[in-house]
Amino acid sequence: MSEEVRKYHEEDAIGRTYDLKVAKRLARYLRPYWKIAAAALLLTLITNVLASIQPLFTKVAVDSYIIPKNVDGIWLFSFAFFGVFLLRFVFSYLQEILLNTVGQRVMFDLRTELFTKLQNQEIAYYDQYPVGRTMTRLTSDVDALNELFTSGVIDVLGDLVVIFAIIAMMFWLNWKLAIVTLITVPLLFAATNWFRKRARHGFDRVRTRSAKLNAFLQEYVSGAQTVQLFNAEKKAQERFAEINDDYRKANIETIYYYAVFYPLVDFIGAVGVAMIIFAYGFEYLSGLSTATQVMTVGVLASFIQYSLQLFQPIRDLSDKFNVFQAAVVASHRIFILLDREVLITTPEAPKLSGRANGSIEFENVWFAYKNEDWVLKDVSFTVDIGESVAFVGHTGSGKTTITNLIMRFYDVQKGRILVDGVDVREWDLEALRSNFAVVLQDVFLFSGTIAQNIRLGNDEISDEKVRWAAKEVRADEFISELPEGYDTAVKERGAGLSVGQKQLVSFARALAFDPKILILDEATSSIDTETEQLIQRAVDRVMDKRTSLVVAHRLSTIQKCDRIIVLHHGELREAGTHSELLALRGLYWRLYQLQYSDEKLHTSAPGFSTNELSTGSASLDQ
Repeated sequence: MSEEVRKYHEEDAIGRTYDLKVAKRLARYLRPYWKIAAAALLLTLITNVLASIQPLFTKVAVDSYIIPKNVDGIWLFSFAFFGVFLLRFVFSYLQEILLNTVGQRVMFDLRTELFTKLQNQEIAYYDQYPVGRTMTRLTSDVDALNELFTSGVIDVLGDLVVIFAIIAMMFWLNWKLAIVTLITVPLLFAATNWFRKRARHGFDRVRTRSAKLNAFLQEYVSGAQTVQLFNAEKKAQERFAEINDDYRKANIETIYYYAVFYPLVDFIGAVGVAMIIFAYGFEYLSGLSTATQVMTVGVLASFIQYSLQLFQPIRDLSDKFNVFQAAVVASHRIFILLDREVLITTPEAPKLSGRANGSIEFENVWFAYKNEDWVLKDVSFTVDIGESVAFVGHTGSGKTTITNLIMRFYDVQKGRILVDGVDVREWDLEALRSNFAVVLQDVFLFSGTIAQNIRLGNDEISDEKVRWAAKEVRADEFISELPEGYDTAVKERGAGLSVGQKQLVSFARALAFDPKILILDEATSSIDTETEQLIQRAVDRVMDKRTSLVVAHRLSTIQKCDRIIVLHHGELREAGTHSELLALRGLYWRLYQLQYSDEKLHTSAPGFSTNELSTGSASLDQ
């Protein structure tokens, strides 16, 4: 596989980002729901404060009831203990509901913004970036932000409150044991800092490999039929194994840091508990306790619990930091997409909008998809209102590019394209494209019903018009035989329908939209002769009084066009009617002879031999 193809699936590491800047931008998405978030924060604080009371209950239970064997008031004490944790349960439940409500609403807003951005993005974006990588933005990366909003920001604030509350309670109980307990905290922060630095790099690698894997999967799952046809399964498996292994290694590297960090935190916690027991034993056995701060067994039990509780939020903070790092990496990629400038948009003051008359003019148009690798070179022609013009030429000559430029899927580098005498770059973009209907060779049908695919979201197209359009192109004949007729469900990309049936639905769609300019791009190349004859009359009728642009390899479909334009290596070489071009005995004549050589070899023009056919074929590519 070439380096260029490899890079197509690759995704660059994000490098250094500024976490505070990203955090501020993420906070903007919380702003509409700040009241719910504030309520969740309040509940989190209350819940954590209630949790920090537990060791006090332990101290009282040991010192006041267990050691002195006192049963007076033990039921009231137990009831109070139960009540506190019942409240904690209720508050935790409400907090979880509110947090996830905020998270889901934020994710809804973010996905909507991303989808809107992608819908408005120029086609060149999809030429540059694989669909799988884009899907990663909408799925994995958004999910990473969801985790941040539901278990990140607010929980961090709650953990900080717990840490300060526990420290305050420990100093209130016994300042000496409190100092002993805090001795191990610097070790914990050192371990956390080590983990933070390495985990950030690991998360970046995992996200990068995940996007690469998704891009590869999307491409090869979509092209499964082609892979099997050419027996390329083994090569695809080898390439997938390579990408999958790279993703596995990235995850294992990140898991390694987890495997070291969490046991290390537990070890540091155990060291802290051991130091508390040692300090207690030393002071208690030495009789150094003061009257104001007595080293009781209850104090020891509560300190052990507080020590474990103190390490838990610190450990949680480390985990939340990982969530934050994953969110930073994900949000950085999301913001790159959201910040990407849409190059093809409606100008601030469009000169023209509404329904077009249908005249088209190319003025010295130069266009290249990449750098100066020109696909069209100084192309000029006009198409009058209601005229039908066909474009012919070998693959790569620029036929489809012309139709894409007229609809402004791309902008030209030099020259102008005019519709109704106005540069397409000065049209209202939505209005410009609403004047076109396109029937392609590779028909794209969406999941839904037959009627929905013909209407394509336009509620102004009534059921009667849908049926009329289908009848005009003879699609009604097979639709009426389907189990639910026009309400029959269409699977993804029209699976279950034949190529001819999908093509007929596409023609019905074009008719239903009643365009001023009709584009047929190899529209009948995948249809059998019988089906082509069925729709030819409907095609002739829909082309009547409409500006029609026809791209075709099969010359039989364009002989009735008003004019035929011959393209060769991006240049306009010939133009005229079918008979005029044959009389020129130029490129079109050679193409015509080559296409019909099998059936007309013995009735060709005098003196035109098989050798000359070969010569003509060669000349077309010169």
